[in-house]
Amino acid sequence: MNITYLEAGRLNKVKAASTTRRVNLGTVATILSDNLKPQAGDLVLARVEKIGHHKQIELPSGRKAKLFPGDEIIVSYGNRYAPDQFEAEIPQDLSPCHLVAAGGLAATVVSQHAKVAAPTTIQPIGLLGDRDGKPVNLRNWALPLICYVGKRPLTIAVVGSSMNSGKTTTAGNLIKGLVLSGKKVGAAKITGTGSGNDLWLMRDAGASRVIDFTDAGFASTYRVEPKEVETILDILTNNLAISGVDAIVLEIADGLYQQETSKLVSSPVFRDVVDGVVYASNSSLGASTGVKLLESYQLPVLAISGVVSSSPLAARETALATGLSVLNTEKLCNQASNLISSWIQFPVPVSV
Repeated sequence: MNITYLEAGRLNKVKAASTTRRVNLGTVATILSDNLKPQAGDLVLARVEKIGHHKQIELPSGRKAKLFPGDEIIVSYGNRYAPDQFEAEIPQDLSPCHLVAAGGLAATVVSQHAKVAAPTTIQPIGLLGDRDGKPVNLRNWALPLICYVGKRPLTIAVVGSSMNSGKTTTAGNLIKGLVLSGKKVGAAKITGTGSGNDLWLMRDAGASRVIDFTDAGFASTYRVEPKEVETILDILTNNLAISGVDAIVLEIADGLYQQETSKLVSSPVFRDVVDGVVYASNSSLGASTGVKLLESYQLPVLAISGVVSSSPLAARETALATGLSVLNTEKLCNQASNLISSWIQFPVPVSV
């Protein structure tokens, strides 16, 4: 391993991605290169070689900065699951690879959607290290796994049939409706690929605190072991609960057949934490299939929302097929508290 000490001010000129938002770059002192195998969450300084699908990078501030060939960026290694974009995996060395997510994920593309352009190519310069030459990793800045004592806030999970089924929009409007009714709401995204977009939407909806798996030390949850995903769930929900919120809204990425989502949602840990599920779907068939699967996991499905709710005809078909209410964004936003109160009783907050 080759260790090079950073010259003063070099990182000030670099575009650091939103996946690094918890990182104290002041602790970074070295660049590590040569015979190294990157690990999930390792931070890498890389040079943009050729612009492809991702022409911008999300900064920790939320701004999307345009990329130019020759730019130096700081991103995190991680696997990616995105059927509408890229399937990608962490490479075995510091060879050229790809920027596979605008939030800042370095990986090698192994497959991609037919309608998506080739990925942006990056050349790793080296892993970032501390003064002792030890690689720095997102886990170094993770929230602690704390123990919450007391009755948990009402916790509603939003899950869906697939990517782009309307989960984030559903979660945002559910949060807004609860906030409008006077509830203090916390929100978290448990699985997915690091990006600020969903978090900013939840903040815009009025959530008092919003966190995600990045806060637990993961740039992505694809190919993360089931026990680790359950630990992410515990870290995020316990940290929200201790902040004194009345309700928690969780978003679970991707669809019910995605491996990490499937294992989490079917687990006893998830069932113990979640009071009810709002299911986002693209179609009546997807809704019917998903509801049956969720009920087989002994999860109470409270309502259907998502893309299918945009069409009155599709919504009627879905309601007939599932026997559940189909709620569009207006109903979620304007009636969330009343609807949830009719499903589940809000707990009385317990002082800790």
